[in-house]
Amino acid sequence: MSLSNQLAQSYPQHIERLQKLTAQVLKAERLDALVFHSGKPMRQFLDDMDYPFKPNPQFKALLPVVDNPNCWLLVDGESKPKLIFYRPVDFWHKVPDEPTDFWAEHFDIQLLTSPAEVGQLLPYDRSNIAYMGEHVDVAQALSFGHFNPVPVTNFLHYHRAYKSDYEKLCLREANRRAVTAHVAAKDAFYAGESEYGIQLAYLNACQHTENETPYGNIVALNENAAILHYTHFLREKPVDPRSFLIDAGASFHGYAADITRTYAFKQNEFAELIGSVDNIATTMVDGLKPDASYVDLHIQSHAMIAETLSQFNIIKVTPEQAVESELTRTFFPHGLGHNLGLQVHDVGGFMADSRGTTIASPKSHPFLRTTRGIESDMVFTIEPGLYFIDSLLSDLKGTDKEKMVNWDKVESFKPFGGIRIEDNIIVHRERNENMTRDLNLN
Repeated sequence: MSLSNQLAQSYPQHIERLQKLTAQVLKAERLDALVFHSGKPMRQFLDDMDYPFKPNPQFKALLPVVDNPNCWLLVDGESKPKLIFYRPVDFWHKVPDEPTDFWAEHFDIQLLTSPAEVGQLLPYDRSNIAYMGEHVDVAQALSFGHFNPVPVTNFLHYHRAYKSDYEKLCLREANRRAVTAHVAAKDAFYAGESEYGIQLAYLNACQHTENETPYGNIVALNENAAILHYTHFLREKPVDPRSFLIDAGASFHGYAADITRTYAFKQNEFAELIGSVDNIATTMVDGLKPDASYVDLHIQSHAMIAETLSQFNIIKVTPEQAVESELTRTFFPHGLGHNLGLQVHDVGGFMADSRGTTIASPKSHPFLRTTRGIESDMVFTIEPGLYFIDSLLSDLKGTDKEKMVNWDKVESFKPFGGIRIEDNIIVHRERNENMTRDLNLN
């Protein structure tokens, strides 16, 4: 069955689920309806051009309209949702087509030609309707009675962690596009391309513009791989290519893929180190099971990083000592991964319940992005890393940890920057679906 047919078949259940959740939260909060605003264009300071438009994630949770501002969606949990679709008379820009895609039949669609006229299409009495969106000033001018109520937001965020069949299809397609581009980027690296050249190869392969990727791609050669969020794209081809770290995704219907790979230009000890981190990644993926603890997995990943540091003679102490002293945080400073969906770092990862109760990160691991228990139908990234970061290594000098490090070995690895391996996983009740490796990206 084609993807378009699968989307059309799975979408009704997706909308039905969101309608039921809306009815539940409206009853609990004694509200009449929720209105989701896609957002407004944002003008660049002292200029006559806008920043690239990014829609309200709560809006695109209901329908795959990701490029049209000034749209409004009225949902009451019972009636057919009403979509006010912005379609101006405009000879300067491409006007969106009137919706006819697989999702359109599930909405009562009314066209809006001017943002200022939206009040004529919304319910007259908006005193007990909650506005859900960024532009509270607009909502106030329209006399909404409630603005992003915290209990409503918490409820929606909590349930966003569970993905419908429709959402899983979108995430698989985002992964397919990203994997195709990762292969093209890998080939460009081994052909000796620059960071900029690799970026162009990536975008061409996934057929995205820079604004369509879910986040700014990280394309880092050699020492630059030690910079966790490196986005500079050097134009010069490397004289001595040694390593390549790419953290890059793709989008489909508003859902994100987030994949990272690291490569060595030659078969050497750094290539073996990559293999060790890759083994940690696959082991952690296997540990994603319903009722398991993501925090425990993160702590386990530090124990495995410590084993790797010891195996490659990077540290002079036992793996147990490296973990206990928190030395591993110098080489693995970020969290093991995060929830994935409509946002790259999807919401709900710290929530114990739909009221918004927070599960704090352990004090010794403050950069975790997920502390919530693992359940089926959740989607996660797993991304262990091992880096040689100057500023973190410098922090060890003059401390008790300085003597724990084999500095000669560190110096030999620093020209390679670092390693990160990241897969995207759907947790099912009886198995894990590694969307990334199922597409043969190794």
